[in-house]
Amino acid sequence: VYWVSSIEQGMEKGNHSTVTEFILSGLTDRPELQVPLFVMFLMIYIVTLVGNLGMIVLIQIDSRLHTPMYFFLGNLSFCDLCLSSIISPKMLLNFLAESKRISYNACAVQMYLFGTFGHVDCLLLALMAYDRYVAICNPLLYTVTMSRWLCHQLVAGVYVVGLLDTMVHTIFTLRLSFCSSNVINHFFCDIPPILSLSCSDTRVTEILKFALIGCVVVSSIVIILLSYAYIIITILRIHSAKGRRKAFSTCTSHLTAVAMFHGSLLFMYFQPTTNYSLDTDKIASVFYTVVIPMLNPLIYTRSSIALQ
Repeated sequence: VYWVSSIEQGMEKGNHSTVTEFILSGLTDRPELQVPLFVMFLMIYIVTLVGNLGMIVLIQIDSRLHTPMYFFLGNLSFCDLCLSSIISPKMLLNFLAESKRISYNACAVQMYLFGTFGHVDCLLLALMAYDRYVAICNPLLYTVTMSRWLCHQLVAGVYVVGLLDTMVHTIFTLRLSFCSSNVINHFFCDIPPILSLSCSDTRVTEILKFALIGCVVVSSIVIILLSYAYIIITILRIHSAKGRRKAFSTCTSHLTAVAMFHGSLLFMYFQPTTNYSLDTDKIASVFYTVVIPMLNPLIYTRSSIALQ
């Protein structure tokens, strides 16, 4: 990766760091838990692969599912599949391996790809909420508003934002000096635990982290809340009690999943490094990197069907 090589060269020239690899401490250092955790997370990863791949294939082969809602759902499944695959294989390997080393370049790539698909996942949730708003609140204009061209443009824009936004704060993170330790107290390369290793002044990097991630997360939350506010107002006007219960049930399941994803992100990233608890945040990280990608195919399939 060109920008990673440039960073390394700059660091070497300025004697900023001699780090060539990191060591991932993993979820736990207790030997008796390594095999049980390996089995559990292997099963979760298999379910994630089957669920999301199955969703993508089904949407592609069934012409009845070639609608905006399922187009977004297919992209969400692809994003969840990539997000889990970036983290899970290395985490599973580390449960059984004696050496938990990861090269500097591999750590940089993992950090960048994880951030990219994390951002895309976050913004896709907002697009899906907006899609449901149009479908429920303006059903007669749904086909015209959510045209194929617009859907493709929205998804393309989401990926561009994810790629560029993540590149900026990843580069600034990797420009820091690591002079005390190269042991990352985490199960993957993420910005907060890497910042805690740095002996450089991290204020600029933290400001960028708050600003860039904050724009993505907050804008996504605002779109989701506004969309569902209008959806709730609309379904309250439905005269059928059965129809209202069905719609409310769908909103609850969707918002629960969104709250889990955004809640873990807010808990993970929007706190000062001085108050950062690495061990506690490992639990939050498990939710949005491993558990939620497994649950999304079920949750959003049920939500989509309920709204039909």
